[in-house]
Amino acid sequence: MKTLVVATGNPGKLKEMQRYLAETDWKLQLKPSELDVEETGETFIANARLKACQVAEATGKWAIADDSGLAVTALDGAPGIFSARYGKDDGDRIDRVLRELGPHPDRSAQFICAMVVARPDGSVALEAEGICPGEILPSPRGADGFGYDPIFFVPEANRTFAEMTPEQKHQLSHRGRAFALLLPQLQALKIG
Repeated sequence: MKTLVVATGNPGKLKEMQRYLAETDWKLQLKPSELDVEETGETFIANARLKACQVAEATGKWAIADDSGLAVTALDGAPGIFSARYGKDDGDRIDRVLRELGPHPDRSAQFICAMVVARPDGSVALEAEGICPGEILPSPRGADGFGYDPIFFVPEANRTFAEMTPEQKHQLSHRGRAFALLLPQLQALKIG
């Protein structure tokens, strides 16, 4: 098995990412808890690069990072890279998006996930970006998922992320789409 250090301290994210890698010879491990990377980039891909490259260089191992969030068209792409910091908790973040969007007729939005794999020397080896188009509902629907899932409606599935089975979300989500692009490249990497 080949190891990828995930640039996160979140075991839940590691578990979710490992599901995408189930059919590969890669296994994931969390970054050292004392290693913090400041997300100073202005885009999802810039933040993913920062995290992957700094974790790879610090550990001397291959590393993977993602940065993702919600971009609402009528809010000029907000919350964007600030999606996780748009409020104190999921409910607060959802309320803020709904309040700021108000009755605006354009409810279009997209979830974006940028993924970067860095070599042990800290250089970028692979990049991919997955986008899931959708729209913001006027009120939450569904009990599963997390974050903005209850207000993000995916027309392709005719349901919100919070109403989807884990398998549906795995396939249709921005992270799933990014992994679909990244996996063939990852499998083709010659490590040795």
